[in-house]
Amino acid sequence: MNKRISGTLTLILATLPVAALAHTGQGDHGFLDGLAHPFLGLDHLLAMLVVGVWSVLNTRKVWLAPVCFIVMLSCGTLLGQHGLIFPLLEPLVAISVLVLGILLTQAFRPGIATALVLIGGFAVSHGMAHGGELSAGTSVLVGIILGSLLLHVTGMSIAHLFLKGRPQLTCRFGQVIAVLGGGLIVSSVLG
Repeated sequence: MNKRISGTLTLILATLPVAALAHTGQGDHGFLDGLAHPFLGLDHLLAMLVVGVWSVLNTRKVWLAPVCFIVMLSCGTLLGQHGLIFPLLEPLVAISVLVLGILLTQAFRPGIATALVLIGGFAVSHGMAHGGELSAGTSVLVGIILGSLLLHVTGMSIAHLFLKGRPQLTCRFGQVIAVLGGGLIVSSVLG
């Protein structure tokens, strides 16, 4: 691994404790809290970026995976706002980052239907995490949806500008995401 990638990876791994900042769970929340929430947790931020990247690199209908994620994220958020949350939710959210990173490495190349089931399932868990931490309300949900959409579009832009037609770089990017996902899993289990 060259020094540039190693340095970048070290910097990113050093920011893992920041992932906990998204998990406040206190007080009333509004649109701006919902909008900011997907950006504040490294786990959420990475997963949504990767879905955008993956969709551009693996489907002709580039909006299919992001729309699937947003719909299922909304369902999960509503469930979380009403107290319905998977056990071991934080490790599950972290596992989603690992698996999504692996999807970019091309080591595991599922068909579109399988990928959408994975992406949708992960989106429900991310939504539950958001909904369990923020108060119920339409404005919070709209903020979460818009913030998530912005992250998907950013991921799609990264794919178009830097990764499309560059399988080795895409593989390395996926490997970095997978390693970060592994770090997030360890952090969620130990933290």
